[in-house]
Amino acid sequence: MSNQPLTLPKKPKSKLKLVKRVIVLIAIVLIYIWTFSNISIRWESIFSVRTLENIDRIIPRFFQPAFEETGSIMEMMIETIFIAYTGSLAAAVIAVPLAFLCASNMVRNKFLNNIGMWILGAVRAFPEIVLAIIFVAAVGPNPFAGVLAIAIGSTGMLGKLYSEVIESIDMNVIETLEASGANKMQILFYGIMPQVLPEFLSYAIYRFEIDVRASSVLGIVGAGGIGTLITFAYMNRNWEEVGMILLVIIITVTIIDQISGFIRKRLV
Repeated sequence: MSNQPLTLPKKPKSKLKLVKRVIVLIAIVLIYIWTFSNISIRWESIFSVRTLENIDRIIPRFFQPAFEETGSIMEMMIETIFIAYTGSLAAAVIAVPLAFLCASNMVRNKFLNNIGMWILGAVRAFPEIVLAIIFVAAVGPNPFAGVLAIAIGSTGMLGKLYSEVIESIDMNVIETLEASGANKMQILFYGIMPQVLPEFLSYAIYRFEIDVRASSVLGIVGAGGIGTLITFAYMNRNWEEVGMILLVIIITVTIIDQISGFIRKRLV
């Protein structure tokens, strides 16, 4: 009797799968070729002597940050955080009714679900910087324009995430409350909110992290925050100040990421 271990026969490779993979690979290569052929990249300018000299002249100045400007930079960084916080808080509130409108287990009308999804999709289509340009034109160059841009921009993402959380809740709890005679408000506060609130808060905090980064550049178009200093420093070719601003942004964002990550682990 043979002592060789039994092995399952190898599955024959499907020629159809191989053909599909080759077609996908060819399509990807053709897309890359078409993309690079239409960008019109001037490689001779990128690797020219002048470009290398500019890099050698500017980049080292980033690593000599202007520490004497720390006070004014921190003041604008705090304003940036306030813009992000206020905008994120407004978005977290506005997104809740839109999320319930989009959730198919809460609103049974497919037409209303689609309206909610269209609203969130339309909002997500605009980057914060574009919204900031619109609101700067509407309310003037001030931090309020940045708050509006962050609030509207964040609503689309949070509304989408919130609706997915609502659709994943345990409906048995809702049915039990309905069977016991609970009204709509009681079902909302005792059946739905306890299930979704931890994830709502977690997503809102995560969005706040993103909004701090987004708020850092809104000042470039006049929407307040530290982006205003970046614009002035760039226009004056003050690369040491730009280096200090970047250092402050990196440290602030890292600290916020660590704190929010700790809070989100406790919530979910």
